[in-house]
Amino acid sequence: MAVPSCTASLRSFECRTDPDFSGRFPRPEIPTSGASRFSCKAGGGSASRGLSVHGLSSSLIYRFPPNFVRQLSTKARRNCSNIGVAQIVAASWSNKELDNTPSPPAVKAVDAAAAASFVAPVAENVTGVEEDVAAVVDSVLGENVQPEDLTDDVGYSSFLTSRGSMAIHAGERLGRGIASDAITTPVFNTSAYFFKKTQELIDFKEKRHVSYEYGRYGNYTTEVLEQKMSALEGAESTLFVASGMCASTCLMWALVPAGGHIVTTTDCYRKTRIFIEKILIPKMGVKATVIDPADVGALEAALSRNDVTLFFTESPTNPFLRCVDIELVSKLCHDKGALVVVDGTFASPINQQALSLGADLVIHSATKYLAGHNDVLAGCISGPTKLVSVVRDMHHILGGTLNPNAAYLIIRGMKTLECRVQQQNRTASRMAEILEAHPKVSRVYYPGLASHPEHELAKKQMTGFGGVVSFEVCYPKLLKLLF
Repeated sequence: MAVPSCTASLRSFECRTDPDFSGRFPRPEIPTSGASRFSCKAGGGSASRGLSVHGLSSSLIYRFPPNFVRQLSTKARRNCSNIGVAQIVAASWSNKELDNTPSPPAVKAVDAAAAASFVAPVAENVTGVEEDVAAVVDSVLGENVQPEDLTDDVGYSSFLTSRGSMAIHAGERLGRGIASDAITTPVFNTSAYFFKKTQELIDFKEKRHVSYEYGRYGNYTTEVLEQKMSALEGAESTLFVASGMCASTCLMWALVPAGGHIVTTTDCYRKTRIFIEKILIPKMGVKATVIDPADVGALEAALSRNDVTLFFTESPTNPFLRCVDIELVSKLCHDKGALVVVDGTFASPINQQALSLGADLVIHSATKYLAGHNDVLAGCISGPTKLVSVVRDMHHILGGTLNPNAAYLIIRGMKTLECRVQQQNRTASRMAEILEAHPKVSRVYYPGLASHPEHELAKKQMTGFGGVVSFEVCYPKLLKLLF
């Protein structure tokens, strides 16, 4: 859909100019009366239909996805054409999760209007900023639909807050106008930072000044990534580290005391089990109880000793895709004062929200779904700030810092996370069905199959079953030849 450029259709629209760092092409600065440097100033008469002198009311801007504000401000001030409200809302609507949840009337109106906009473009000869913006908004929302109507239905995940939109936009405005004006998060390749004055350093050490200090303790690029992951997991805080195993080991070093008691499952990543068996048990005197992922009775028996510090589990597990009832085990553990940590690598935050189910912390090997392109090693821990800070302090001692270039690659990869995971869900589901029907395959492990022991549980706590399928062949000799 072609929408007129700002210079053609918004004749009284004045935008702040970009900062000119070269000094060779000075451009006049237009007063903004205290507005944000990324806001635009509308000329003309008084605003109508809820429009302020800055074009759109703050409530309307706040409820649009972040790219609406960014496109409307930065693209408009650069006089780019073909940027319109209908296009942006339609693009964000495509991020809606694939489910059968009935749409609220207001969202149906947006969807219908967005589709209609492709055959009924906005007129190019509209004059006056108030009328122009009002007409475009009406063409998308309808005259009787208010922006707040989009969020009236409790529990409904509208396109304004979909996980796909958060994977693209969350964290990307960190430091905007201070650290960088770049729309795309830049890579900050530095190992250390300077303080302008001695007093600034003193204030930093005494917690009165917030700043970066040393690369192992934080980096602008990595912090953007951490905020993005926190938004996806619904967490207060996230720590990114150099690998998934670094995340697991830092977490256990930090949260399991010497002589403590950890409970884990029989089906788990081999290196995690080796760390528990060869490091925690012999070198820290930690007791370990290993249970079947579905054996709630064994968990209750271990908790009855009243000394369990941590229940560590994957869900789905590696390699047999077993699922743990996160809500149930979280309640049991919390009643006995034990923490629950879920490794959600095989699910991704698109398919499962472990924190909302009751887990205290969720970890991921970002090497897999999050980065998505087989060119990065990374891991992360998400949860409440109080717990993540404890792990962060341990990480700052042990090291295992994520390289800023790797952080950038994960940020870029996460922008396509939702569409990748949704497609992988569909592909893996079809593959599992084909394998299950194959005469030379004896068994298939995939939570999306009715034959899976935790199929009903997976349907309850997951929105998709992931892209990993495990299976056994009928003839062991054939397996050796093939693999």
